[in-house]
Amino acid sequence: MESLKVKDYMTHRTVTFTEDMPLSAALDKVMQSSHMGGPVIDEHERVIGFISEQDLLDKLIKVSYHCQDTHTVGDCMYKEVLSVTPETSIIELADMMKVGKPKVYPVIDNGRLVGMITRRDVLRAIGKNLEECFKHPV
Repeated sequence: MESLKVKDYMTHRTVTFTEDMPLSAALDKVMQSSHMGGPVIDEHERVIGFISEQDLLDKLIKVSYHCQDTHTVGDCMYKEVLSVTPETSIIELADMMKVGKPKVYPVIDNGRLVGMITRRDVLRAIGKNLEECFKHPV
């Protein structure tokens, strides 16, 4: 199981945001994707933050109430982003995802965003390993 790596289960195409993006545009991106948020990147594809549906909710209520889209992703993104590398083991990541931790992690290689991995991806990896265990009893 230790040989299972993030690179084998991560999503390469991910929804991303920029710091100066209006919240209404961020909402459109979230609603059109299967993800509940995503990394905020700079012009060099370095991750500088993360924004989730939960982060958007509070500000968007105010935007909607006042009909003014004056807030940007930078106003509500979380700046201390936990991330993993493509070589991180699935077991290590599963341990990182315990209660109260993010359900989604950006995957960063050489300082640049290369994908995302979710709790569901980790469960898929573990499930695949379990299938192999039961096919070949020890």
